[in-house]
Amino acid sequence: MQTRRDFLQLTSMGIMGTCLPENFNFLGLSPKKKMSVQLYTIRDHIAKDFAGAIKKISDLGFEYVETAFWPKGISLNQAAAILNENNLKVSSCHIELPVGENQKIFLETAKVFNCKNMIWHGWPEDKRYSSIEGTRELVKIYNNANKFAKANGLSFGLHNHWWEFRNKVDGKFVYEVLLEELDKDIFFEIDIYWVKVAGHQPDKIIKIFGDRVNLMHIKDGPAEFNQNLISDNPDPMTPLGKGTQNLPAIFESAPAGCEWFVLEMDTSAIDVYDALKQSMEYMKSVTSY
Repeated sequence: MQTRRDFLQLTSMGIMGTCLPENFNFLGLSPKKKMSVQLYTIRDHIAKDFAGAIKKISDLGFEYVETAFWPKGISLNQAAAILNENNLKVSSCHIELPVGENQKIFLETAKVFNCKNMIWHGWPEDKRYSSIEGTRELVKIYNNANKFAKANGLSFGLHNHWWEFRNKVDGKFVYEVLLEELDKDIFFEIDIYWVKVAGHQPDKIIKIFGDRVNLMHIKDGPAEFNQNLISDNPDPMTPLGKGTQNLPAIFESAPAGCEWFVLEMDTSAIDVYDALKQSMEYMKSVTSY
């Protein structure tokens, strides 16, 4: 099993997408939501058989993916070709911050995958989140990344882990500082699992973020904090509806501007493709068309 650190050290690139029809109407919410799967979920399968792993995602019925990073030796163009062959589109990209040489990769990734949603994956924890000064330093970096993205016709967002919702600086949670001081057009991809790991109710957090939430990472499991998380060894996750998440409340809290629900599993208690299939079936059982 590759760790997240190993995965992020491979040739970078990221994107997101959907598996449900274009007329997908989630719990009657408007506008209609779309569903994607984060390819980090099948990173080990991609490393062994890239084309075969992507085909299995398509065979499950997914139409969109969110990408992160491909194994070394697979170029952006090669990856795009395999996605196209399997009729998979990209909704968003997890990617490194557009600083220095990464600016070129940032723009190439967006162009090759025809994707405007560029998301800083946020791993690993930046120790600057331990102080208000450090957090504000990161705010400046994110705002500069946003300016670069906008200047090139792209949108920039942040994906959270647990520390933004556990760490307090100057009497506030880090996420509160980010909400207050980041450029208002920086969007958030709220990872509901890490929010719960940090001890919060995801539906309440989503309501606090409101229209800043353009995407959500949807995952289920025990969602309890433990020290193994520090070494990127989370508890195995479950198919949707079989863990501790109050998913109906979370879905209902999604703002109108939240376009994408992105299915992700960092680890799986069962065969990952079976877990994805069960999760898709759960999503269909709680949605209307």
